[in-house]
Amino acid sequence: MDFDLNETQKLFQRSARELFSQECPSVLVRETTEKDVPHAQNLWEHLVEQGWTGLIFPEELGGLGLGMVEMAVAFEEMGRALVPGPYISTVPFAGSLLLKAGSRGALEYLRAIADGTVKATVALLEEDATWDVDSAAMPAAEAEHGVALSGRKLFVPDAAGADIIITAARSRAGLVLAAVRLGAPGVKINPMPSVDSLRPLYEVVFEAVAVSRDDILAEGKTAAAALTASIDVATLALTAEMLGGMQWILDATVEYAKTRKQFGKPIGQFQAVQHHCANMLLMTESTRSAVYYAAWIAGNEPALAPLAISMAKTYASDCYREVGNLGIQVHGGIGFTWDHEIHFYYKRAKASELMFGDALYHRERIARIVMDGVGQSSLASARAGD
Repeated sequence: MDFDLNETQKLFQRSARELFSQECPSVLVRETTEKDVPHAQNLWEHLVEQGWTGLIFPEELGGLGLGMVEMAVAFEEMGRALVPGPYISTVPFAGSLLLKAGSRGALEYLRAIADGTVKATVALLEEDATWDVDSAAMPAAEAEHGVALSGRKLFVPDAAGADIIITAARSRAGLVLAAVRLGAPGVKINPMPSVDSLRPLYEVVFEAVAVSRDDILAEGKTAAAALTASIDVATLALTAEMLGGMQWILDATVEYAKTRKQFGKPIGQFQAVQHHCANMLLMTESTRSAVYYAAWIAGNEPALAPLAISMAKTYASDCYREVGNLGIQVHGGIGFTWDHEIHFYYKRAKASELMFGDALYHRERIARIVMDGVGQSSLASARAGD
């Protein structure tokens, strides 16, 4: 069995790396952080021109029709370049939710995302800050022409720049996914502190916000299935992005160890530094195996995808942080300064560790999936015995 990318995927990887090296060099990332220069908008326009906003969506909806492995390739390159902007919240998160919801209104929004005219995000987290779909408790009261939303959502990514906020709420029918337009009466968006300034988070407050029946994207079991699937797709994209960041830290650290001299020779000749670099390589390559396995499973055996994606996220959450730790140790004093880029990746590592659930959350999810499988297997065996 060949575990490598095929030639088409390698060509796509090379073109993505060239795109981001030209459109998102480190100086633009720094300016975005230090001076709040809107380079993310310029980059977004280039991604729209390349068709990336429709990357994983069917061609009949205006997308490119690529698969999960190609999505992982794209996000790995984004992670290497530390790409700012609302891409992850719009395409794999909101976009895959709209695709799974499948209603006429949802598909219209999806077409708009694919052609680059709409940015979107998903508002799920509340006071308990858990990524379980059942945790959405914000009330959606029945109204004359739809529902009225009242409450607050926390840690909503890219909410201030989104054209629509897909909001998870609870009505008598169960879970409701409602599309709320930016600037709708009763919607207030407040910035929240974030360790990664390139991925801003917001509090979204709803004060009797009216949502028409046309903007109710899904309800009940359909809504729960769509939201669950979209979280898995977005988690997979995030793990690939984390892999790209780990690879950048590894490459930068090895290059620094080759050129930085101490006691008359490169520090890469010291065994302790070699051990750090070897451990970074081990964690990066192991994460790569987990991420691309999960991507292949998601595209070919979707029933097994939740387990594989949680395994990849668990491993990436621990390893990205540790690779960042070791990279800063090898860099020494300069690794702690603002002048070097490594601290941007370290911050992204910590933010990504928590996004879509940390390692502890996903270990518990893995245990539930495995135990459910064992229970179903035992039940099937008992029935067969009868």
